Amino acid sequence: MNIFRILGDVSHLLAIIILLLKIQKSKSCAGISGKSQILFALVFTTRYLDLFTTFISVYNTVMKVIFLLCAYVTVYMIYVKFRKTFDSENDSFRLEFLLVPVTGLSFLENHSFTPLEILWTFSIYLESVAILPQLFMISKTGEAETITTHYLFFLGLYRALYIANWVWRYYTENFYDQIAVVSGVVQTIFYCDFFYLYVTK
Repeated sequence: MNIFRILGDVSHLLAIIILLLKIQKSKSCAGISGKSQILFALVFTTRYLDLFTTFISVYNTVMKVIFLLCAYVTVYMIYVKFRKTFDSENDSFRLEFLLVPVTGLSFLENHSFTPLEILWTFSIYLESVAILPQLFMISKTGEAETITTHYLFFLGLYRALYIANWVWRYYTENFYDQIAVVSGVVQTIFYCDFFYLYVTK
């Protein structure tokens, strides 16, 4: 495992922790898309099913468990603990517009036609578009102040570091995963749009 992968994981985790701390401190989830957070929880759930079948390393296992816990705690805080502050009226993106094509694509384009591999592929495709309900909410309300600059910064940094990780692995290991790279590039484009909306709104 190279430094770009580790820093990418840490950056992603920091983004989630910053979001959780922001919700807890303000006792509000206003401006945060619960639907995006549900999609991220679904991403981690389908990606980390191998926790029950394969041991890679202590680091890998601990990070997977932390990501899963943080994802579900975020969803709990939005829909249960601080549900009165949740803006369901503006969080109106139709998830089936993402879930149906992503599900179909994961059956059509994967590395091997096995349940775990299809679910892993589904998680990769879904992560690339999971931010769309948040973008839709920002564009609809014209407000982005409730999403902190630190949260955005670390999400963007996570994507940049993972691109560096893929480049590093290609040159040092001759490893190239077309599904992960293409989906990652799509996701990076959406995060650039996220930054643009944040700055302009």
